[in-house]
Amino acid sequence: MLNTYQYPQYAYVPPDALKTGRAERRPAVVVGAGPVGLTAALDLAAHGVPVVVLDDNNTVSVGSRAVCYAKRALEVWDRLGCAGPMLDRGVRWQVGKVFRDEQLVYQFDLLPERHHKMPAFINLQQYYLEETLVDRALAQGNQIDLRWKNRVTALDSRDDGVTLTVDTPDGPYTLEADWVIACDGARSDIRGMIGASFEGQAFQDRFLIADVVMKAGFPTERWFWFDPPFHRGQSVLLHKQADDVWRIDFQLGWDADPEEEKKPEKVIPRLKAMLGEDTEFDLEWVSVYQFACRRMERFRHGRLLFAGDAAHQVSPFGARGANSGVQDIDNLAWKLALVLAGTAPDRLLDSYDAERVPAADDNIRNSTRSTDFITPKSPISRAFRDAALDLAEHHGFARRLVNSGRLSLPTPYAGSPLNTPDRDAFQGAMAPGCPAADAPLTVDGREDWLLNHLGGCFTLLYFSPDGGVPATLRAFEQDAVPVSVLAVGAGGCADPSGVLTQRYDGRPGTLYLIRPDQYVAARFRDVDPRLVRIALDTACGRL
Repeated sequence: MLNTYQYPQYAYVPPDALKTGRAERRPAVVVGAGPVGLTAALDLAAHGVPVVVLDDNNTVSVGSRAVCYAKRALEVWDRLGCAGPMLDRGVRWQVGKVFRDEQLVYQFDLLPERHHKMPAFINLQQYYLEETLVDRALAQGNQIDLRWKNRVTALDSRDDGVTLTVDTPDGPYTLEADWVIACDGARSDIRGMIGASFEGQAFQDRFLIADVVMKAGFPTERWFWFDPPFHRGQSVLLHKQADDVWRIDFQLGWDADPEEEKKPEKVIPRLKAMLGEDTEFDLEWVSVYQFACRRMERFRHGRLLFAGDAAHQVSPFGARGANSGVQDIDNLAWKLALVLAGTAPDRLLDSYDAERVPAADDNIRNSTRSTDFITPKSPISRAFRDAALDLAEHHGFARRLVNSGRLSLPTPYAGSPLNTPDRDAFQGAMAPGCPAADAPLTVDGREDWLLNHLGGCFTLLYFSPDGGVPATLRAFEQDAVPVSVLAVGAGGCADPSGVLTQRYDGRPGTLYLIRPDQYVAARFRDVDPRLVRIALDTACGRL
């Protein structure tokens, strides 16, 4: 197999505690330096929280792992200053096509409306993504302390903090933390140490991943086949990554022998049957996988907070794994920063469970439905699947039933305790609990994007009727909790296209309270400082 990527080797540095013999105390420790853990470190650092990251390895993820990154994750990484290299290298796409046999059943567009800064998806090998995140973390100086070959072997969690025992090549040391975020994956050692339940459904289906290097004429789209002539009775998925690497997933069935199916003499004939005998290609990576859909009962355990695969798992259909983990951190980091700063109570972190557990359930539900459609478990399920495919070619209603993987979208927090319900009538989708939609604007005559000005702190988005900003609104910028005011129609900020005003139903005088994670917390038709104060205190968990 060919793999030309040179995996970086990051230097192990003996921690000071090994020299002094004294335990360190840090505000936040992240366990795991994958995409979720590195995002946690960057987000905490962006909020001014110094963080230690512990990882038992000293390189990025080896092999073929996550590849599809959705618009919402890209917006988070853009806020953290590292989306640029991902976009430069990644393959952008938004169209998917579903085939039965060789017949196109239907196609879909994941970003049918214009005027968004980020694409619907990019495809990028996980090792490139992680390298970008590590580079960004290293650029933060001593704000992020990356400790390679540091493995947590024991912990003691108390009401006032967590004590970790950490093993290194030079022996163990003790590290104390106010808070610990466990991002150590599906086999989380941290989860095991506290004996937390991890319940759900494990699937017996086996799939073969073949990452193939080739020059191919396929468009940069997601193509999915049910029962293709080159792989009868099963399904196949094809999409492109960076460096002319193509990800091909073959469904194998329950009884396939993983070791046998990974052998080149088994893989290459499958690929030739699909691509043609004369197609030249090299195998970069081959693996056989199974998957599960399950989660912890709750993600907060006192001073321990779980995120990503350590907290929940889904099938790979729909790209909901890494994307949902990044959204966990997007939800958690600002809350933890406010608690550490003493400007929000500890109970604000309970809203992490209140918002992200239902989001995990939503992802698991969609992922399980996709899996059941792709691999029917009963004659009735298969009859439904086949009938939907039969009808979809000619009838629009049936196309909504075809499920080759409902692709990742951010989950609205409709029932969040941090929301302030609407008092006024609004049109459009930007209700409390929804992620803020991007839109173009101009600032001092320069083209810009709304989301460039949201995130990191609370923002009061005000549609000025007269070019001014009420002093009562500006007063919130002096609050103990960081608040900024973005006034459209004032101070050089304008909406010449009208897209922003339309998406937010921003008639003159309208005011939105946007959370630090770019979610809508409240909206009003006019400025009432008393109501804005109640909404801000609610969003901070102070009411």
